[in-house]
Amino acid sequence: MVKYLLSEEDLPRSWYNIVADLPFELPPPMHPATGQPLQPEDLAPLFPAALIEQELTTEREIEIAEEVREVYRLWRPTPLYRARRLEKALGTPARIYCKYEGASPAGSHKLNTAVAQAFYNKAEGVRRLTTETGAGQWGSALAMACAFFDLECKVYMVKVSYHQKPYRRVLMETWGAQVVPSPSPDTQAGRAVLAENPDSPGSLGIAISEAVEDAAGRDDTKYSLGSVLNHVLLHQTVIGLEAKKQLELAGDYPDVVIASVGGGSNFAGLAFPFLADKLRGRNLRVIAVEPEACPSLTRGVYTYDFGDTAGMTPLLKMHTLGHSFLPPGIHAGGLRYHGVSPLVSVLYENGLIEARAEPQTAVFKAAVEFARCEGIVPAPESAHAIKVAMDLAVEARETGRSQVILFNLSGHGHFDLGAYEQYLAGKLQDYTYPREFVEEALKDRPRVPNTP
Repeated sequence: MVKYLLSEEDLPRSWYNIVADLPFELPPPMHPATGQPLQPEDLAPLFPAALIEQELTTEREIEIAEEVREVYRLWRPTPLYRARRLEKALGTPARIYCKYEGASPAGSHKLNTAVAQAFYNKAEGVRRLTTETGAGQWGSALAMACAFFDLECKVYMVKVSYHQKPYRRVLMETWGAQVVPSPSPDTQAGRAVLAENPDSPGSLGIAISEAVEDAAGRDDTKYSLGSVLNHVLLHQTVIGLEAKKQLELAGDYPDVVIASVGGGSNFAGLAFPFLADKLRGRNLRVIAVEPEACPSLTRGVYTYDFGDTAGMTPLLKMHTLGHSFLPPGIHAGGLRYHGVSPLVSVLYENGLIEARAEPQTAVFKAAVEFARCEGIVPAPESAHAIKVAMDLAVEARETGRSQVILFNLSGHGHFDLGAYEQYLAGKLQDYTYPREFVEEALKDRPRVPNTP
């Protein structure tokens, strides 16, 4: 590997808001009771005023508070690597770069927004945050951020991941968070799911319902989330802003930018600053990679839907498999979400980004090959991007056309070794979600007046 580093002085001072540059209108979130566009006061029970302002703003640059930058300096700027050993192993003329977010104390990109959300909540007198987590990267990040800003933290962890990844739970508890498996008996939403299916593996949609219900029921508590909404994606753009500077050091610019996608935050973090160039006419491919078992972009419908299973959130215009969709228990737990960020969805709908769905075993095969070449064991979520990056590098070899490929290595896989153990033992299976299951889940999608 060749490593490109920035100094702390190069740490971005502002986040990039892609909404300012969109050549089309972003469909607004809707109030489920009125069917009207959401107003700032509608979000006040869940979020502090500063985050609501960031959610709704159309300003291009949003200043990063110095208190947030101070914490960022613990691990940022993160390194950009050129994967020369992988290039050699593939025999490709392509140049492969990866932005490594696993360098953070929590092990993934999620800390970029966790620190910001904890700071803005603390600044407005909030005492306690609730959240959901799938594989545990987000829960770990928020647990650490809450410890730094002296906030209580309760995490509803998707049950299948709670059991698959016990050390993520221990990490969260080490930082002081209370962690419960979701669905849980602690909320009405959780009890309703358990009454219907006591063995439910859970989903991010269910865990969101529980966290939102908990926050809405207490005056001292707000809700924090690790993906989907605009302000979360905004905070992640430090990734791409740094990567652009690092590629300048390398004297390169990508032909293609790749990142895995679940809710959309790690994808947006790397891709949005480069999409700013594409929106100004630069020739660039941008690819979002999702699991075949949860193909929200490639097989979902672009429509208004709830962000959670119980229907407690605002209605979001997004690619969705239906809010009642229950994905299988694949190991990329952070990608097991029925929808995709409205921003990512509208970019896909307008042809500015591409999407691919990849099977679990092929993703782990790519992850192992990458680890053996470059030493970093990637999180299963990140490995989806590696799989497509390797595919494109092989295509470059076959065509003899050199390409510059950039992907987001969004987290390490040190807490996912149980999944690697299953793969190496030949026990992992692929799962393609049946179309009829998607159609059944979509029957429950809400109807919004005067919208498609």
